[in-house]
Amino acid sequence: MSVIQKDFLPDDLAPILKANNFDGCISVQSYQSEQENDFQLANADRHSFIKGVVGWVDLRSPQIEGCLNYYQQFKKLKGFRHVLQGEPQRDFMLRPAFLNGISLLKKYGYTYDILILPDQLKYAAEFVAQFPDQRFVIDHIAKPNIKQKELKEWEKGIKAIAAFDNVYCKVSGMVTEADWENWQPADFNNYLEVVTNSFGTGRLMYGSDWPVCNVAADYGQVVNIVKDYFSTFSQTEQQAFFGGNAIGFYNI
Repeated sequence: MSVIQKDFLPDDLAPILKANNFDGCISVQSYQSEQENDFQLANADRHSFIKGVVGWVDLRSPQIEGCLNYYQQFKKLKGFRHVLQGEPQRDFMLRPAFLNGISLLKKYGYTYDILILPDQLKYAAEFVAQFPDQRFVIDHIAKPNIKQKELKEWEKGIKAIAAFDNVYCKVSGMVTEADWENWQPADFNNYLEVVTNSFGTGRLMYGSDWPVCNVAADYGQVVNIVKDYFSTFSQTEQQAFFGGNAIGFYNI
């Protein structure tokens, strides 16, 4: 992990995006505080290539509606995320107070990023079923154990949640779930096939997981895995995957 135990700032990302032919990105929270929202929004103000920010708020708070109303002034704040994967209570997302917070997001035009591990997919399906008009996206294809080639239960969970047409999926974070030192592009094909068949190209979006991906691959390698996989798809489908779907989902 020493590779990522340092600061990574917009000036570090700008040349990487340019080298890989991206003209913009979404910046997603990692630390659960409103202070990070301030930090990410300040970065977005200073750098036009940061098209949007996914922040964090305490969705369980009795004051959540006032908080969401406050953030309306920041046009680049597009949605929120909670690090559900790290919660000891695996069905944390089904807590009544948390559900109340989610129920208010659509009113204010916010998306919600679902960051979970495969064992939480069964709860996530129950979760999204309660909000058919809320825009959700599964982060990192729900982090299947690619290193151990675990597929069956994860695939079952992905198919179940993909049945809800308001749920999208970010194709990201795969290299960190593979063998960091010895992964091969072919290791990801089965997983890419599952999410593509389940969500269709209209509800998939590329994600780099930068800088975390650096523990196993550089940005260019991450892009090339999916570029190669989607190379036989139509130009329209590729453009949707690499930008168009994110533009629509996050209302950029």
